[in-house]
Amino acid sequence: MDLEPENIEFAEPATRKPLEILRDAEISLRRPTVAALVPVLPSQMSQRLQKVSSVADNTLNELAEIDIEEISDWELRNARIWIGLSFVGFGALMVIMLLLYLSTLHPELNAIEQVRQYWYQYVWFVCLGVAGMFLLGREAMRPVQKQKRRKGRTNY
Repeated sequence: MDLEPENIEFAEPATRKPLEILRDAEISLRRPTVAALVPVLPSQMSQRLQKVSSVADNTLNELAEIDIEEISDWELRNARIWIGLSFVGFGALMVIMLLLYLSTLHPELNAIEQVRQYWYQYVWFVCLGVAGMFLLGREAMRPVQKQKRRKGRTNY
């Protein structure tokens, strides 16, 4: 008695790009919503909503054509720098907002009492800034790839 099957073919999963999956999921949510809202809204708003929906279709179709595997590490450098700067800036801004909040709404607290009561917020905002500094430091320590330089332009 032979228990092993002779010729079994398994179906291979359809390989779709992540941006195609995102596009299809967004479309499946947006189109029924737009179709339900258009009859209810005033005519100008419904026309604008339909225009925005068509722009979203075009934009998502363009994004779905991007092959993520072809994006090089060098092309992502600017995005990583911007994210690091955003983390540092947002962390600093929130620490300043926390200090402003404490000095205006709780003037009776001295610095030690402020930290004692609001240490959790301080830690979150400082950690966010430190994470941004780590991102920026990592980018600064990466070896510079030699790119083709055009006359009159420098690559940073």
